[in-house]
Amino acid sequence: MLTHSSPMPTAVTPDPHIKGFPCEMTFAQVLADKARRIPDKYFLHDLQDGRKWTYAQIDRDSAGLATGLARAGIAYQDHVAVIMDNRAEQLLAYFALGKLGAVTAPVNTAARGDLLVYFLAHGDCSAVLVEEAFLARVLEVADRLPLLKRIFVLGEKGRSPVLPAQSGLRLLDLGPMLACEPQPLPVMPLFSDLAFLMFTSGTTGPSKAIMMTQAHAFYWGWDYAVHHHYQPDDIAYVYLPLFHGNGWLCTSMGALMADASVALAKRFSASRFWQDVAASGATVTNCLGAVASFLWAQAPSAAEREHRMRRMGVSPVPAFGAEFEKRFGVRIMTAYGLTDYCMATAYSALSPRDKLGSCGPARMGVELRIADEHDMPLPAGQAGEILIRSNNPWGSSLGYYKMAQASLDSRRNLWFHTGDRGHLDSDGYLYFKDRIKDAIRRRGENISAFEVEGVIASHPAVAAVAVYAVKADATEDEVAASIVLRDGAALTAEDLMAHCQKNLAYFMVPRYVEFVSALPMNLSQKIEKYILRERAQAHLHEMWDRVAAGIELAR
Repeated sequence: MLTHSSPMPTAVTPDPHIKGFPCEMTFAQVLADKARRIPDKYFLHDLQDGRKWTYAQIDRDSAGLATGLARAGIAYQDHVAVIMDNRAEQLLAYFALGKLGAVTAPVNTAARGDLLVYFLAHGDCSAVLVEEAFLARVLEVADRLPLLKRIFVLGEKGRSPVLPAQSGLRLLDLGPMLACEPQPLPVMPLFSDLAFLMFTSGTTGPSKAIMMTQAHAFYWGWDYAVHHHYQPDDIAYVYLPLFHGNGWLCTSMGALMADASVALAKRFSASRFWQDVAASGATVTNCLGAVASFLWAQAPSAAEREHRMRRMGVSPVPAFGAEFEKRFGVRIMTAYGLTDYCMATAYSALSPRDKLGSCGPARMGVELRIADEHDMPLPAGQAGEILIRSNNPWGSSLGYYKMAQASLDSRRNLWFHTGDRGHLDSDGYLYFKDRIKDAIRRRGENISAFEVEGVIASHPAVAAVAVYAVKADATEDEVAASIVLRDGAALTAEDLMAHCQKNLAYFMVPRYVEFVSALPMNLSQKIEKYILRERAQAHLHEMWDRVAAGIELAR
C-alpha cells in the first residue's frame, strides 16, 4: 500500500444536507437523512471482528435497538449508563438511546467501587447497559444504588450472558434487542433535549457531569469536521475510548457529520498502530500527546510509512512535532477545547507550519480571550486564563448536572472560564501553557486529586491526605500522595494500594506515597500542595514507588 494515495483535504463549508440548524439535529433526523442520501456507503468497521455497517444499516439497527429497549421499559429522558469498551454495540447504544430521547451517561470502564457508585448515583441512572466482563463490578455496588432498576448485559462473542439472580433488579440479555425489528417510538425527541451526561474530572470537587443536548453532540462533530476538513472519503481510525469526548465527539461524530467512515479499534497499541492504520485504510485519526510520545519512541519500521494516513490530530503538540510529521509522513492538526463547553480553536493540516505547536486561532463562532484575575483582557504574548464564548445558543453545553453553582461560576461575566493558562500571539494563535486547575493528567486520563484523596481518606488509618502531580520523566504526570496517619494507626503502602485498587480506576491509583507527620497549611487552613509537590519532585527517589515495588494494577 502506498503512502498518501489520497490527496490532502481542501477547505470545506458547512454540510449543505442539514437544513434548519439546529432544529433537525437529533439522532433520529440526522441518521435518517444519511440513510436516505448515502444508504450503501459504509459508516462503521469494527476492527475486532471485521463487521461493517452502512449508513442505512446503522440507522436501521440503532432503531431496532431503540425499539427493544423501549419494550424493556427504557423511556424518554430516563438516565442510562453505558459501560463498554470500544465496540460497535457501544455506538449503536448511543444512537439508540438518542433516538429514544433517553439520557446517556458513558462511564469509564476502569471505574469500580466508590467511584462507580458516584458516577451512577450522581447521574441518577435507573438502567445500565454493560458488557458481561464488567457486570460483576455493577452487581457489587447495586445495593448502594436505589434508583437502579434494570441492567442490560451484552454477552461476549455473540453468546448469551450468564444472568445471576439479583434481588430488586431486572437483568436482561441485550443481544436479542440488537436484532429487533424497528417500530415507531413513543416520543420524537427535540434538538434541545438533554442527551448526554459526559463525566469530566473534578478539580476542587468531585467529577462533574456535563449536560449535552442532542444538538450539541452533533455540533461537536460538525465543528470538528469543518475545521479539520474531514472529507466524505475519509476513514477515521478510532482507538481512543468512546466514553471520552475525543473518541466519541471529535473523531466518531466528526466522521458522521462529514459523511465519512469510522474504523473502530478496541484500544491503543503502539506496536500495532501503523499496521492497524494500514489494514483499515484510515486517512485520519486523533491522538493525545502521550500517544504521540509512545509512537515516537518505537523503533523505526517500514510500516510507519506504508499507510494512507494523511493527518493526525495531536493534543498537545510535542516539541518534536515537525520531526514527527517528517518521520511518519503525516500533517499534525490540533485544537483547544473542553468537553465542559465546546471546541474553541483549530489548527488544521492546512494551517501555516510555522505555527506548529500552537492550538490555532479561535474557530468560527467562538470568541477567545486571555484574561487576568479580574477577567480583563491581556495583550498578545502575556499569559493569563483562557476564556471562551460561543455565539451559537446550542453550540455549547448546558452546564453541570446538579451543580448549579459550579455552572454559574464557570460562566461568570458571560465567559466560560477554562481554568487553563495560555497566551495569544500577534496573529491570534493560542498557545497553551499549563493548568490552573488542581487536576492531574496521566496518559490521556484526567484524574481528580479530590476523588483520589476521598478514597484514601476513607481508610480508617488515615487522618489527612494530599494528592498532587509529580513528573517521573520530562512529560508524564504521575500521582503522588502525602499521608498523615491517625494516632496509633499503622498502614503500609502495599495495604494502601489494595484499598485504592478496590475503589479507584487503575490509572488513578498513586504511584508515589509518603507518610508524614503533618501537611503544610496556610493561614486559611488550606493545604499548600505546591510545597509538597516541589519537595517530592526534588526527592522523588526517596518516596515509596509502586512501580519499583513491582505492584501491578488490575484493569
